[in-house]
Amino acid sequence: QDAFAAFHVDKVLVNKYLKSLEIGELAPDQPSVEPTKNKMLVEDFHELCATVEKMGLLKPNQLFFFLLLAHILLLDTAAWLVLVYFGTSLVPFMVSLVVLTISQVQASWLQHDLGHHSVFSKTKWNHLLHKFVMCHLIGASARWWTLLHSQHHAKPNCFHKDPDIDMHPFLFTLGKKLSVELGIKKTKYMPYNHQHKYFFITLPPLLFPTYFNFHTFYIAYTKRYWGDLAWMLTFYIRFCFIYGSLLEIKSLLAYYFLFRMLESSWFVWVSQMNHIPMDIYYDKNLDWVSTQLQATCNVEQSLFNDWFTGHLNFQIEHHLFPRMPRHNYWKVAPLVKSLCAKHGIEYHCKPLLTAFADIV
Repeated sequence: QDAFAAFHVDKVLVNKYLKSLEIGELAPDQPSVEPTKNKMLVEDFHELCATVEKMGLLKPNQLFFFLLLAHILLLDTAAWLVLVYFGTSLVPFMVSLVVLTISQVQASWLQHDLGHHSVFSKTKWNHLLHKFVMCHLIGASARWWTLLHSQHHAKPNCFHKDPDIDMHPFLFTLGKKLSVELGIKKTKYMPYNHQHKYFFITLPPLLFPTYFNFHTFYIAYTKRYWGDLAWMLTFYIRFCFIYGSLLEIKSLLAYYFLFRMLESSWFVWVSQMNHIPMDIYYDKNLDWVSTQLQATCNVEQSLFNDWFTGHLNFQIEHHLFPRMPRHNYWKVAPLVKSLCAKHGIEYHCKPLLTAFADIV
């Protein structure tokens, strides 16, 4: 299956786990593609995948990722040094907050690369550095992220299958069809006619300091991810040690909560711009390409947009080739556009501010 091929690096290794699931071969007269799937599109996508392999677009440039990690660590250190050298008055306090926020968000983009196995050719090195960046630098569980994010990639914007849209209908109503369905049922949890207003004071600033902060520990504990929990504790020990010696307890708590709010705001606006404005509904069992393209859109390329979004402005390419190193998205984009044009599929690409406005 295309999803299987997209997710796994060492297919020989993981194939052995499929043997116990085999129930037989298709009869010779049976079609190899289900009626809900576009056979010609599937075949053309397989050709594109072969081209991507030949062009070496799945091979990472490790210098690129080393420089990303280096600038994250430098910013992390700089946030502390600002308070050490300039004191803890309001201005250095705020400057330090902004610098640490930038470091944290860039670390979240890097852990995303590592979680998709796009930094190293060997899976174990991706896993090891993923734990260092996600657990030690950010303070969240790497396995918790993988559990949720893999489901999102398999069925983006599919209600009850994509955990990223679980906020429907409890906090927001999402998607035109689901919203109408909810209206017919006369079920209401929130004043949805005002959700475009309360969005600003709920999801962006509060997702990280409230829900994510507790959910990552809850999942790590209940699923017994003891290694992740140990790594995560090193983040909090380091944070309390280096900032606790400079700030009083109230200031320390305020500093932590504020940088989590800033980090959350940045992350939510970027992560939601690619999916929330797109089609959201139940799973239609479409082919891999159609499933991804109905649920994702791009944002125009620029040096700032690439850095600011962690190259998630190329969300279409990322969803079609989740293992592709992000520095190669721009190379495959013209090929994906050609595939879309050939099959009459709209390739959505917007300016950054338009993408933000479309969320609202």
